[in-house]
Amino acid sequence: MIKSMTGFGKGEAVCGDKKFRVELRSLNSKQLDLSVKLPGRYRAAEAEVRSIVTQHLVRGKVDCFISVEAQVAETTAHINAATFKAYADELRAVCDANHIATDGDALLMAVMRMPDVVSTEEQEVSEAEIGAIVEATRMAADALDSFRVQEGAILIADLLKRIDLIESYRHEVEPFESARVETIKCRIRENIQKLAIELDNNRLEQEMIFYIEKLDITEEKVRLDNHCNYFREVAATEDAPGRKLGFIAQELGREINTMGSKSNEANMQRLVVMMKDELEKIKEQVLNIL
Repeated sequence: MIKSMTGFGKGEAVCGDKKFRVELRSLNSKQLDLSVKLPGRYRAAEAEVRSIVTQHLVRGKVDCFISVEAQVAETTAHINAATFKAYADELRAVCDANHIATDGDALLMAVMRMPDVVSTEEQEVSEAEIGAIVEATRMAADALDSFRVQEGAILIADLLKRIDLIESYRHEVEPFESARVETIKCRIRENIQKLAIELDNNRLEQEMIFYIEKLDITEEKVRLDNHCNYFREVAATEDAPGRKLGFIAQELGREINTMGSKSNEANMQRLVVMMKDELEKIKEQVLNIL
């Protein structure tokens, strides 16, 4: 099944009064390049998140964003009442001893800045919360995979259409190829006649045959047809054919370039340019296939 490497997937799971949201975005890449961003207190879930994404997505530049939304307001800050009272009493005593007027708001702000008055309790992350993150990650990975399949079907349909176009242009070359031989022979004879010299006609025919054989593109046409058929076969039978299709596209380019260098005829060269144009579009699209 052909899959694109670009896509988006989202998953959500609820645990108690918290909702966990996982978003996955992927672009093309030669290898799996995974970046995971999640709240620091949930770092324990990162290893399993990476494992799930790696199993599902295989290749691509993937960004994973994990966020948590609390249904009720919560805080881990804690005011130590005994410490607060001790500091407040000390400050009042110092102010009274030095005849300094004490303002309630100023005293409050001063006490709150003192060490150990406010402490933050580290809340333990439960297994259920980790499980919710894992569940949301699986949902996001499945959604992204479905997106990739859908887009992959569109991509491969476009690629196969362009392969068909290359083959059709290849067949359009043949009439011009046949006429080209006589054109080349006539041009050579005309140029020789202008020289007004005696020639051995047998030797001339041999040299012309040798020259025309160098321009023959039969092998290139056969190999081009084979590469086009192999492209279709790989696309139809392999699960992750992106790299292989890229290699086949390179081989197609070699045959088309050789045909262009041997064509020596305006209409053939025009068709070669059209084949190259379709091939460049194939090379661009193949980069997006898994």
